[in-house]
Parts: sequence; structure tokens; C-alpha cells
Amino acid sequence: MIGVCSCGSPLLARYELDEVRAGLSKGEVAGRAPDLWRYHELLPVRDVANVVSLGEGMTPLVGLPRYGRELGVDRLLMKDEGLIPTGTFKARGAAVGVSRAREVGVQKIAMPTNGNAGSAWATYAARAGMEALIAMPIAAPEICRREVSVVGAELHLIDGLIGDAGAFVREQLATRGGYQDVSTLKEPYRIEGKKTMGLEIAEQLGWKLPDVILYPTGGGVGIIGIWKALNELAELVWVDGPLPRLVAVQSTGCAPIVKAWEKGAPESEPWPDAQTVAFGITVPKALGDFLVLQAIAETGGCAVAVDDADILAAQRRCAELEGAFICPEGAANFAAIAQLREFGWIKQSDQVVALNTGTGLKYPETVPL
Repeated sequence: MIGVCSCGSPLLARYELDEVRAGLSKGEVAGRAPDLWRYHELLPVRDVANVVSLGEGMTPLVGLPRYGRELGVDRLLMKDEGLIPTGTFKARGAAVGVSRAREVGVQKIAMPTNGNAGSAWATYAARAGMEALIAMPIAAPEICRREVSVVGAELHLIDGLIGDAGAFVREQLATRGGYQDVSTLKEPYRIEGKKTMGLEIAEQLGWKLPDVILYPTGGGVGIIGIWKALNELAELVWVDGPLPRLVAVQSTGCAPIVKAWEKGAPESEPWPDAQTVAFGITVPKALGDFLVLQAIAETGGCAVAVDDADILAAQRRCAELEGAFICPEGAANFAAIAQLREFGWIKQSDQVVALNTGTGLKYPETVPL
């Protein structure tokens, strides 16, 4: 059971990529089942008998021609994670994290969450026959709270932010035995599940990479995972050319990574009084912030903050123009595209992929009747 480095930093799984390259072709992958486990050579679960799955992965890469014309981007695509089990991309990390935990003998997991990660890990823990202790802010989406309850997990609602939920979990684990702490980047395998978004984008584009990928960034595991996946594909020589410019998108109500990027700092400082309608990215200080900053720097990317009003407007406009009811975190990407297009950072001819990290159905309160 491995958590973090002895220095407290996150650990990243590495693979014998020379062996993968010698024994696996892109054509072989194409003939496999349409789920994230099609990339099992690049995942940490050694024995298929330990895989805990609900069919997650291979979400559609949807063209948005009408919204793209309005934003001035001819080749705008959306990777729609709203169609995955539990309704958000968090199912990817939960599937791989729970599977690997099961493989090494874990029987109980515990974590703080802003909502969606908790509902995903509780769901997959139930699927694996594990116990789960989940702590989330009392302001987390009601649907996430109900998801945790319905699968029989132990739910604690905390009067505060995710950091306060994290403190509660640490207190509980100090007095209880047998739990693995699966907090963001405090175990190495959630990121491996989330990196499959990057693998899928490359495969769905015929192993050609887009110019820009935008990601709503709270804890940052998704953007770190995509960056890791793209580098692994480059080492496998399955893709060539420059990597996509990665964009970390935050809200002006909680933008520690944007502030650090603008200052050229190697890591962020805690954001005071964090609050935004995009609840999933309300993370005042991410454990892996230095990795997010490294990812955007090494790909020539950037970090950008957008207002809540623009997030809600983008959410509605995507629905009106494309029939897609997306989550506010995903909508933040489209608000960022408008801003970056105005600055000329994104060009009209760029192929741009925006990650919608979940279904809008989990956030009914964001849409007035």
C-alpha cells in the first residue's frame, strides 16, 4: 500500500515502455473493448481478475461547429465525460485506483472530496466490496451526497471547504485502522485512470494530436494525467510532433494556479475565501500544483481564470447551440476559449479540445427555471 514519497510529494507510476513498444501495436489496441482498460499495458493493475469496472472510458469526442463559429474556432471539439459512470471523469480515477487497491489487499478507503470524486470512489468501492469513508463540504452538490449514501458509504458533511474535509479525514485515520487514504495525489493510481483521457483523445484523432487542450483545474490530477499520457505516447512513438498546449482553467473566485503561473512561481499559495459556482474546482491549494505548472510550461500552455457569470453564460450557450448540458467546470473551458481567442493566444485554425468533466444534470441549481 503506497501513498506518497517520504518527503510528502506525490508518486508517479512508471512503465517499461520499451517492452510495451515491442509487444503492442496501435492496431491491436483498436480491436479491443471500448473502455479505458483497452490500454491495460499502460495501467498499474497486473491481474485482470482485480479489475473493478462499470464500463468506464471511451467517451465521445464531439464536434461543436455552431459554438465553434460563435467563439471563432473552426475546429472545436469537446471530450464529453458526462456520459461515464457516476456522470463525471472521476469514475476513471476511481476505477483504476480501486482496482489497484483491491490488488494490494486494501479493504477500506477514506477521502475528502468536493463531491464528484467521493461519489465515484464510494460507487467503485461498493462494486469491489470495500468500505468507504467520505467527507465533503456541506455545500457540495446534493446529488453527490445522495450518491455516496445510496451505495452504503459512511458520509460526513463538513462545515467548510475541501481542506477542512481533509483535516477531518486525517483525524479519523489517526484513530481508525485499516484505511487507505485515497485523497488527491496521496495515492499514485487515480492519476493513471485519468490519464486515459489523453490516450483516448490521441486515438480518437487517429493518433494525431490537437493544438490545444483545456482542462478545468482544481486538484489538477486530470491535466497532470493527460500530460503524462501524452509523454508516454511520444516515448512509445505512437504520436509525433509537438504536444498540445495545455491550459489550466480556474475561476476568478479560486485561482491559485493562475496566480502562480502569472508570477512565474514554482508552486501556488493558498487562496483565501475560495468560492465559485464551479464547485469541483474550489481547491485553495493543490498538492500537485507544481506538476500542473510544469505541465503547462513544458507544453507552451497557460493558466487562465474566468468569472462565474461567464461560466454560467457558457454553460447555457453550449446547451442552446449544441444541445449539450454540461457541468459548470466544463463550461469554464468555453469561457476561457473566448478569452484566449480575444487575446489571439488561440487561433481560428487551431484544433481545440475542451474537456467537459461531467454532466450538467448533477448541477440543476445552476440553471434557473
